[in-house]
Amino acid sequence: MRDAARGPFTPPATAGQQTQQAPDLAQRHELLHRLGVATTGNEDFDDLARDMAEQAGFLYGFVNLFLEEQTFVGLHQPPVDSGFVIVGRTMSRHHGWCPEVMARRKALPLHDVHASPRFSGNAVVDAVGIRSYFGAPLIHDSGTVLGTVCVIDPDKRPLSEARRLRDLVIHAGTQVMDHIARAPAR
Repeated sequence: MRDAARGPFTPPATAGQQTQQAPDLAQRHELLHRLGVATTGNEDFDDLARDMAEQAGFLYGFVNLFLEEQTFVGLHQPPVDSGFVIVGRTMSRHHGWCPEVMARRKALPLHDVHASPRFSGNAVVDAVGIRSYFGAPLIHDSGTVLGTVCVIDPDKRPLSEARRLRDLVIHAGTQVMDHIARAPAR
């Protein structure tokens, strides 16, 4: 989700963030390698992202591994000629709301990102025009948080739909972890 005219924006990490990210990143890489999980775009994960987005009625769906960048191994988005922003397979680890999901280790339902000043100022809001976000963490049985699943959309959602959408992404996260568990281990 890079703005080609302005280039990528990556807020500087503090020394504490860098110290914490290095062991977590190495642990994720090692676990993904041991589990035999590819860290590139994957048709099975694309299908899961599409199903999640379609069930939610959202334009975008992601299966996201937190590596050096957020890496969308599963991606669903509008067609190229739709007039909506087309995203790539990676994004800064600091953009979007998935870093918050990683830190809190539980789902984050934002039916209207502008309803909270904490979540309204975000590079994804500016670059893609997102108004709603629902995400859930991908937590391995070992306790390692591998990434997230999420759906985003330029339209806000009624608060009355928040529980259903939160439950939908939590269920999608379970499906992704089940898929990962079935992968041939190395």
